[in-house]
Amino acid sequence: MSDASVLNESLQEPVVRAPVPTPLQTSHAAAVALLSKIVFAILAVVALAALVMSLALWQKVSGMQEQLARQSADALAQSLEARTLARQAHEVVRDTAARLALAETRVGEVALQRSQLEELMQSLSRSRDENLVVDIEAAVRLALQQAQVTGNVQPLLAALKAGDLRISRAAQPRLAPLQRAMQHDADRLRSSASADNGEALQKLDELIRSVDDLPVLNAVGMRGSGANALQVEPVPVDAPWWQRALLMVRNEARSLLRVGRIERPEAVLLTPDQTFFLRENLKLKLLNARLALLSRQVDTARGELATVSTSINRYFDPASRRVQAAATLVQQLQAQVKTSEPPRVDETLAALATAAAGR
Repeated sequence: MSDASVLNESLQEPVVRAPVPTPLQTSHAAAVALLSKIVFAILAVVALAALVMSLALWQKVSGMQEQLARQSADALAQSLEARTLARQAHEVVRDTAARLALAETRVGEVALQRSQLEELMQSLSRSRDENLVVDIEAAVRLALQQAQVTGNVQPLLAALKAGDLRISRAAQPRLAPLQRAMQHDADRLRSSASADNGEALQKLDELIRSVDDLPVLNAVGMRGSGANALQVEPVPVDAPWWQRALLMVRNEARSLLRVGRIERPEAVLLTPDQTFFLRENLKLKLLNARLALLSRQVDTARGELATVSTSINRYFDPASRRVQAAATLVQQLQAQVKTSEPPRVDETLAALATAAAGR
């Protein structure tokens, strides 16, 4: 359809006229207009308030931005300062690590030197201990040999005591077992030591010296108190001269002849030479007993003393005081000489071997 046809149709339609407004409609329009003004005023107030609030918010936001900018600047400055401090701390840590490494190296060197010094001190102490052990062992063995030969344990006890004192002065815990072993052996020797042979040796020497003075059983013409001694009447001092002369002649006459009972013919038949050899044989027997005691041969000593006792009772006058004293000495020696084990210090010798081995 063309534009001309459309225009013709619109011209042919009827024309509608506007209605005439009434008073009610006029008041209503006035109220609407007033309401519209009120609404517009409210909207204007609201817009003004929003504008004021927007301005306030803008100022506040501007203040916050400025504060944030200041804080950001402060944070940046602190960050730069923190970085500087961190760099310095890193450098300090690096220097400290270098110093620590150097200190550890020096500590290691000092520890090595200390260990070497301790080893040196231990070696010196060990050599001193070894010398001490060797000296104590030599002294103990020498005293042990002397005690075994003489039978006197006093030198051995003195050697053990001296070794104990030397170990106490050294103050070495490694030698404590050796010290205890020496103390145990010393206590055992004191408790089990037999009578000292020194007294027995003195009695033997006294007996050897008295052999030459012992009267034999066939010693005729000897004035004494024996069974076969010459009976002599005493001459009174206040007697007249003729009585004294008579008594002297009578005594001389009695000395020409002696009557007695012979119980041991072999003792009476001894010649002066045989008497000399008898005395020398007794001395040899006593010397053999003395050597047997010194060499700890107790059975041999007892046998020699038994032989000496038999010879004294057989060939010498039993009524003489000297013979009786000699027989008493022999009996005392036989009772004193007892069978005993030689002194031993096995515990000390074992401890010395252990200490010398360094265990």
